[in-house]
Amino acid sequence: MPESSASRASPPVWHALPVDECLSVLCTHRGGLTADDAERRLADLGPNALPSPPRRPAWRRLLAQFHNVLIHLLLVAGVAAAALGHPVDAAVIFGVVVVNALIGFVQEGKAQHAMEAIGRMLAPKARVLRDGHRRTLDAECLVPGDVVLLKAGDRVPADLRLIESQGLRIDEAALTGESVPVEKCTATVAEDTALAERVGMAYAGTMVAGGQGVGVVVATANATELGRISALLGRVQPLTTPLLRQIEHFGRRLSVVIVSLAVAMVVLGWLLHDTPLLAGFMAGVALAVAAIPEGLPAIITITLAMGVRRMAARQAVIRRLPAVETLGAVSVICTDKTGTLTCNELVAARIGLADAAWAAEQAGARAPALLEAAVLCNEAAADGHDGDPIERALIRLAQAAGVDVAARREAHPRLALLPFSSDYKFMATRHPGRICLKGAPETVLARCDRQRVGDDEQPLDTDHWHALLDAMARDGLRVLALAEKRLDDDAACLDLAMVERGLCLLGLVAFIDPPRPEVPDAIAACRSAGIAVKMITGDHAATAAAIARALEIAGDDGVLTGPELDRLDDRALAERVEAVNVYARATPEHKLRLVTALQACGRVVAMTGDGANDAPALKRADIGVAMGIKGTEAARQAAEMVLADDNFATIVAGVEEGRGVYDNIRKALMFILPTNAAQALIILLAVLAGLAVLPLTPVLILWVNLVTSVTLALSLAFEPLEAGVMKRAPRSPTQGLLGGYIVWRVVFVGALLTAMSFAGFLLWVDGGGEPALARTVALNMLVAGSVAYLFNSRRWTAPGWTPEALLANPWAWLSVAVLALLQAAVTYWPPAQAVFGTQGLGWREWGWIAALSAALFIVVELEKAWLRRWMN
Repeated sequence: MPESSASRASPPVWHALPVDECLSVLCTHRGGLTADDAERRLADLGPNALPSPPRRPAWRRLLAQFHNVLIHLLLVAGVAAAALGHPVDAAVIFGVVVVNALIGFVQEGKAQHAMEAIGRMLAPKARVLRDGHRRTLDAECLVPGDVVLLKAGDRVPADLRLIESQGLRIDEAALTGESVPVEKCTATVAEDTALAERVGMAYAGTMVAGGQGVGVVVATANATELGRISALLGRVQPLTTPLLRQIEHFGRRLSVVIVSLAVAMVVLGWLLHDTPLLAGFMAGVALAVAAIPEGLPAIITITLAMGVRRMAARQAVIRRLPAVETLGAVSVICTDKTGTLTCNELVAARIGLADAAWAAEQAGARAPALLEAAVLCNEAAADGHDGDPIERALIRLAQAAGVDVAARREAHPRLALLPFSSDYKFMATRHPGRICLKGAPETVLARCDRQRVGDDEQPLDTDHWHALLDAMARDGLRVLALAEKRLDDDAACLDLAMVERGLCLLGLVAFIDPPRPEVPDAIAACRSAGIAVKMITGDHAATAAAIARALEIAGDDGVLTGPELDRLDDRALAERVEAVNVYARATPEHKLRLVTALQACGRVVAMTGDGANDAPALKRADIGVAMGIKGTEAARQAAEMVLADDNFATIVAGVEEGRGVYDNIRKALMFILPTNAAQALIILLAVLAGLAVLPLTPVLILWVNLVTSVTLALSLAFEPLEAGVMKRAPRSPTQGLLGGYIVWRVVFVGALLTAMSFAGFLLWVDGGGEPALARTVALNMLVAGSVAYLFNSRRWTAPGWTPEALLANPWAWLSVAVLALLQAAVTYWPPAQAVFGTQGLGWREWGWIAALSAALFIVVELEKAWLRRWMN
């Protein structure tokens, strides 16, 4: 029994071996294996199925969600609250942690879903020859050496070396990206032939588009090309998103600052005022609780969720929340061609006649005989919806010229058919008084000695037709030739001898898979936003170059093909990868390597695709974008975003939303961090001043952090996009989450809030007021100042007082109204007063609070005006 291709150190190059040699190597014959031999091979090699991906237990996946610095800080805050004797506050903090963990837990598992989806692409049933008889069995039972029968509509169950082909055409788009079904034959090709050009092979997971064939199994399960992609996908390590990396970095820095401040405060309190270490420790814990933005994870999650909701309304399904923000950081989009940039539907673009080449729209006036042959020598449905892609395109060409296809076929009924074969590369039909033929231009030209000129015939001008073919090939067009032969009888017979010579060439039809109509504007928007677009396709270089020129993405370095890429080492590739915008004949390994090379150059990469061949690169990219309609399940499961409308322009909408989401997250940080800084400074000043009571107790701090700040900050998730968001360059992936401007705002506004709240506390304490009254004043100073600052924060530097700014987000006013009710309850409702230690305020107190809050708003607006003037 032969070894499987997976078990050999150097498996045979099946596409380069003649059929008889393949059968010999596999110890089989055209009648198939015996049942006993097949059973032995199955026991030795295992089933024809990809192994199920390893699954992490649910408890491990859940625990992994807690491995985050901010979550650790929240847990510390919860423990601190419990240590201070506030179990309710601790429960609230722990609840925030659990909710965030559950969200991450639900989003987990992308890689294993992708591998399972690839496994589902293997055909469940197969028709084989066993003991010389036809049998239908589970595809899992196939072994190398089995002889498999193929017909239209079948999914190829394993990698096959074809031993018979009768007009066999296989759709390999999911594996190679090739937009047109490939005509298959039994011929050998060179060992280094690209996957898409191995005409003697049929690969697992592809679809039979037409004809019939017979093949011998040469590889099963992991040894197939599909299995190789699955293994490649399993080795790819997904990257964390820029936002998650920045939050992790921010959390680490914040934890260092908090611990340092707490320790310094305890030591200084002991040195300056002989503060007992236990009391100092409790004050340090209060400072830590004040400085930790407990509501930040919830705010980030909800802001991302709002982005997901807005994206869904724009036909994009986000599978992982952080992917929304990642789109905003994208600096390169690596896109597949077929079905992504193009319509994945061939159309006639040009016709070639004896006088010249013309636009396809001229066919009705200039080539009526050509159109008639196109609809007669054609097996597609008369409505142009069913059939081979090229034949459908011919029907649509005729319909556009006003030809009634059904009536024309009825007037010239088919008497006989010579089906297409990859051996002679044409098909022919016989009708009363003539034969119509269409096929590969070289083959058809060789059978012609005349050409149609109007209603007349002239001797064939071979040089003219070759010049037309060369021009069409340079433009990346697929060309078909049509000819006819007039007969004196209406016999219902047709054979090869009747079309060997003596035909009249009617003309050429050139086809293209055109760009989607919305793509040019989308690419222009990408260019305006500083985003490079690179096409990576398995198609021919000329075809890729033609589409790239049409979309204006062809760079100065032309097209780099897969074989050329193989000759470049990583260093050489790094030098060229940013300059080259078009890559052709690319394999899954090439796509993965290109994405990795761009990331090594510091780029944030979005990869689009629709086939199983795209899955490894989709997973490796910073964000994978799959087509929802024409995409395979494997591609959809590997991607973070799925386009429900298969529209490239939706990616641009996603980038816009992503930038808006990132802006809103940073606005939320710019809003809540000054409040945290102010609370920490108030505690620090109180300890350093040796005050007998703290202006803010831990329970009041938690109220501000978990209720006040979150209620107001959540409205920022609904902020509309800033003007010009798609006119600025992508942010650097190394840019910090805060940045100098936000740090300045934290210091500046934090100092203003501290001054307001601490001064209010001191004034009322020194004025003989009760500590509870002074604390209530300090609390409401802090909250009212935060409300005023909310309207400053809604615009980076633009004025916040204009009617447009004030009315742009009704959620901001709703959050203020809700907070006013909550704050009134804390201030005046007796049960809340008992819990929070507050006391009702009078008009005098509220007057001071309103005046100082208005002053804070005015001061920050003056600061923004100065910044605008400085920037201009």
